[in-house]
Amino acid sequence: MRKKIAAVFATVALVTAGCGADSGTVNVSSGSDVDCGAFEAYLGHEGTTVTLMRTVNNLDVVNLSAALRDFSDCTSIKVQTVPSKDVEGTVTKTAGTKEAPDLAVISQPGLIKDLASAGKMTPPSKEFTDNAPQNYAKDMLSYATVNGTLFAVPFASSVKSLVWYSPSAFARAGYTVPQTWADFYVLADRIRAAGVNPWCDGWESGGATGWPGTDWVEEAMLRLHGPEVYDQWIAHQLPFNDPKVAAAFDWVGRVLKTPGYVLNGTPSIAPTGFGVAGLPVLSGKCYFYRMAAFYSSFFPRGTKIGPDGDIFVFYNPPVDAGRGKPVEISGDYLAAFADRPEVAAVQTFMASADFGSKFLKSGLGIPSNNKIPLEEFTNPVEKLSVQLLRDQNSVLRFDASDLMPGAVGAGTFWSEITKWINGQPTATTVANVEASWPK
Repeated sequence: MRKKIAAVFATVALVTAGCGADSGTVNVSSGSDVDCGAFEAYLGHEGTTVTLMRTVNNLDVVNLSAALRDFSDCTSIKVQTVPSKDVEGTVTKTAGTKEAPDLAVISQPGLIKDLASAGKMTPPSKEFTDNAPQNYAKDMLSYATVNGTLFAVPFASSVKSLVWYSPSAFARAGYTVPQTWADFYVLADRIRAAGVNPWCDGWESGGATGWPGTDWVEEAMLRLHGPEVYDQWIAHQLPFNDPKVAAAFDWVGRVLKTPGYVLNGTPSIAPTGFGVAGLPVLSGKCYFYRMAAFYSSFFPRGTKIGPDGDIFVFYNPPVDAGRGKPVEISGDYLAAFADRPEVAAVQTFMASADFGSKFLKSGLGIPSNNKIPLEEFTNPVEKLSVQLLRDQNSVLRFDASDLMPGAVGAGTFWSEITKWINGQPTATTVANVEASWPK
């Protein structure tokens, strides 16, 4: 029977997980009537509690609780958000024990496969898995599949194959968005000849300095050599010191090491914070900044972002337009570590288009479910990102460094590419990373 209840508030307990967060309870008032008929499939688990670990700040906790409010009110399943600065590290230590969270949002598909292979994860229901191909991109599902079994559901996605630019500056100069990298070189030389540096760039990120550089090489590997070679590289079937990898570094060098191409010169890249590196595009000191969709939050309040605005993005073009649309992505997966019906209910709901719409409106990111109507994506950067994610011609590949062993992907790849941008030879750089690969 479909019934309505007055949703007064939802309570999400904020559990401190050694991350310095303030413990307490977040109460989110509603005041609106909720049609609980939409949640009938999740009933039967009243009075239960499910823990959800995610990298969040206090505002995210409030927004996440708001997105889950109707579900919790109608099902009487309480979802406790456990914030952590190191979800992957915590899950690695606790998976298979009573200390593990029931659910965790994980950003490293490689970890999902490791834990699934070790028997420390609970796959979604067969019914959910059977319907998953209709709701998610095939490539996104493949990264959480082990021996034919899906072990986690795509939760949120981000497109990295984007270039930030100023549409108004382009219009004044009479420039057009390049469709291939041959066009890009021509345009960059034209801009340089006009006395302006085409590119801005910056790789400083504290202990993670260098990661924007790895994105450059990943983009190059995908565009120069295609998805098959990219996959072999991640799996170490192609050694890191293979000539193809060296060629990708040199391709990046053609952009970032060409005199006059980068604002303040190549030596400025490593010490310049990635968060501020793209801001000079607004003032016309440079024209391009290659960075993922999330960078929109770094621009000053009041910046008009859109195709006719102060700043916008275009798709980082292919080298060969006849080889499809390579798109580098990153993303989060919702993984279960407990085999209880209420855990399955929360996981299934959070993977639905209904929750995805609430997630989107709460400003928590781009949900991966492709059944969310395109018109709901009112942010123009998010809308373009979703169009790329759903384009049948797009060849999606996950951030390679997130899939490589941690000692490489979050270690020597970062440190060695920083040395490379500062002058270390390509051959030395790829050899050093190769030597660090776990035996």
